[in-house]
Amino acid sequence: MHLGQGALIGVLRSTMAHVGLRGGWASLMSTVARLTNDQILENATGVGAPPQTWPRRELAVDVLHKSIYGLVTGPVADALAARGGPGQPHAAKERGRRSDIGPLPREEAFTR
Repeated sequence: MHLGQGALIGVLRSTMAHVGLRGGWASLMSTVARLTNDQILENATGVGAPPQTWPRRELAVDVLHKSIYGLVTGPVADALAARGGPGQPHAAKERGRRSDIGPLPREEAFTR
């Protein structure tokens, strides 16, 4: 179950990176999604208990493991997404978030 959830949230983090949600904040968001997904599935299937009923040490270990997963997955997804993709030409026009730069013309955006 953990492998499948990790793969599912890994796809989410990859999608986030490809659409421009990158960096530490995006890694934190995907880590929260991973923790939330884990608790929903464990409690829905009846194999888990609500986190507030766990022993503190067990809860700390679980959160630590999932945080490490999220913080390692993030830079890997960011590096892979930076290699290319539909958002790269637009991102190359100006660094950072800019509201005064509109989208690329359609013929420039899709180079395939």
